[in-house]
Amino acid sequence: MANAKKEEYKNKPVDFILCITVLLLLALGIIMVLSASSPSSFSETGDSYTYVKKQAVSAVIGLIAMFIISKIDYKIYKHLYKVAYIGSILLLAMVPILGTEAGGAKRWIDLGFTTFQPSELAKIGLIVFYAAYLSQNRDKLKNILHGFFKPFMFLVPIAFILLVFQEHFSATLIIIAVTSIMMLVAGSKLSHFLTVGLAGGIAGLIFIFTKGAGFRMDRINAWLDPWADPTGDAWQAIQSLYAIGSGGLFGVGLRSKQTKILIHT
Repeated sequence: MANAKKEEYKNKPVDFILCITVLLLLALGIIMVLSASSPSSFSETGDSYTYVKKQAVSAVIGLIAMFIISKIDYKIYKHLYKVAYIGSILLLAMVPILGTEAGGAKRWIDLGFTTFQPSELAKIGLIVFYAAYLSQNRDKLKNILHGFFKPFMFLVPIAFILLVFQEHFSATLIIIAVTSIMMLVAGSKLSHFLTVGLAGGIAGLIFIFTKGAGFRMDRINAWLDPWADPTGDAWQAIQSLYAIGSGGLFGVGLRSKQTKILIHT
């Protein structure tokens, strides 16, 4: 019976709409990489397509991995949710010890042939963990203790490592947002988020931005007045303004005249 169910799952038809959506987004991403990286790629390597080739290889590897994973019954992950949670914490905890610094932040681990951000794997691990946890406790989610405070307590060590050791505020916000949406969809009460959650969030932000704000305030200052630090924290913001100034709302187009001039100069 178990083997029959396994074979039935493997032979399920592909979700056509989801598959086409993924392929379209992937193709669009590769085109954007080509458009954005051609000048710098030619300047640094002599080949306008160096970076887009690497991106294309990664895309093919990702598609193969997607196909293999799609043949695995997702119910298996439910039995591994504790492993996913503990593994996420261990991966994030490895960064301060084994991490590689880039751009003033230590968020990557160097494997020799490539680098990766443990926070990206942690996002997937936490989705698996919360999906299993919330489904197992769906009858208790209306209770503020089991449906609000307890689920968020699992985020405390994750947020602590990300904020203190990696200064990765954006990843923390994304993880909290995804977790909150999962809780609401699973059955947690919206009123708990609008009262306790909102108050706690405001208090947390005040604490973060007043006690050793550091890079967070630098980001805000760079947003408010980018020209005060054009070669530092505001560099990317200013480049965005240049891009909008030269290309307008819809850009100058792929392989445009301006791009070709940059490549050959």
